[in-house]
Amino acid sequence: MRRRVVWLAVIAVTIAIILVGMPLAVFVTNQQWDNAEASLEARAGTLGRSVERRLLAGERVEASMLTPWIDGIVNPEAQIQVTLPDGERLRVGDIGPSKVLAVRHETVSGARVIMEIRVGDVLADVYGLVAFVTAASVIAFLAAGAFAFRMSRRIAAPLIYLAAAAEQLGSGQTRPRVKPSGIEEIDLVQAELVRSADRMAGRLAAERQFAADATHQFRTPLAALSLRLEEIDLITEDEEVKAEVAAALAQTDRLTSVVEDLMLNSRQASGGTTEALILDDVFSQQLEEWRATFDSAGRGIEFTDETGRPVLASPGALSQVLATLIENSLKYGAGTTTISTRPASGRGVFIDVADEGDGVAEDLVQRLFDRGVSGGGSTGVGLALAKDLVTADGGRLELTQREPATFTVFLNGLPSTLDPKNVLPRGALVAVGRRRNRR
Repeated sequence: MRRRVVWLAVIAVTIAIILVGMPLAVFVTNQQWDNAEASLEARAGTLGRSVERRLLAGERVEASMLTPWIDGIVNPEAQIQVTLPDGERLRVGDIGPSKVLAVRHETVSGARVIMEIRVGDVLADVYGLVAFVTAASVIAFLAAGAFAFRMSRRIAAPLIYLAAAAEQLGSGQTRPRVKPSGIEEIDLVQAELVRSADRMAGRLAAERQFAADATHQFRTPLAALSLRLEEIDLITEDEEVKAEVAAALAQTDRLTSVVEDLMLNSRQASGGTTEALILDDVFSQQLEEWRATFDSAGRGIEFTDETGRPVLASPGALSQVLATLIENSLKYGAGTTTISTRPASGRGVFIDVADEGDGVAEDLVQRLFDRGVSGGGSTGVGLALAKDLVTADGGRLELTQREPATFTVFLNGLPSTLDPKNVLPRGALVAVGRRRNRR
């Protein structure tokens, strides 16, 4: 586009030079020639009148009086021939055998004055004017090219940055911001792009909220069902009942895996699995969900967020991970379960889930996150699934202390340039270089 704008400007200036510059050069040439001829006629006429006055006064006309009229300081150097009424001829000046421009003037008394100048002197002035017109045309051509190049950048750059903003919007991660370019049509497209981003943000927010709600609604009944089946398995001695319970648990775990896989795929297809989350909100939801259960078990549960940093995570996935760790603490731990945060290097956050129980058996430490491994007779799927969910969000889940057991979740912190209250955080400001203030 920039090349096309420059070419259009160059073509326009070339046409203008052809239509205006060339006729102007021809006009200046003719005008200069006419001026030289008129000036020579005026000089010859003035000399003729001077000769006529001397003749009328009875004074002798000599060649010495003609000398000042051949001076080439102001006018082109000339040669003069005067023929008096008595036939006497006076001649001064010598411009050589070159072509001459001559004018003749005859006085009332019969004296004839012939004044000649070199054609080359006239042409020199003509060539000077033509050179001036040519130089002015070249300067205009270069100035037009430079101006066209600058204007093409002013037009093309906002379009390039507008395309970058559209790509940001298409990525589903940022809301584009482009500084107004001052070009009305481009700014109209930018305004519509911002409105589209706002509409997309609302839709994504609704979809993600639905995904989080659906995950929560599915996970809680399935977790409660699994817990109830495991309790039945513990209190019954009937082998047939145990077999049916085991089959039901297997079906429940399979259904849980299917639901989680479907929700994870849905989030990935919608343009990203992570959002900016405030941990206090997640902790409040988990406290409300587990407080009654811990109270009925005579246990305490505490949530503290000392970092106050927002993190990047999937709301549903993080809730399920914390629920899994809290449920394990309830089943296999003792005392108060504490969920706390501490800052990591950079802007990351560690979430520690700890209790006051006996911890994890030493022979299970290396295999604790493998599927099917459990120290209490459960299916051994919860921790493995929790580790996968954290890893999918770019974090880590580890057992950082064996006795008493402490599980640590590492999550990436939100960069300070992003606003956690926006589903689509605003992108970096795109400006078209430095420009003067426009009125």
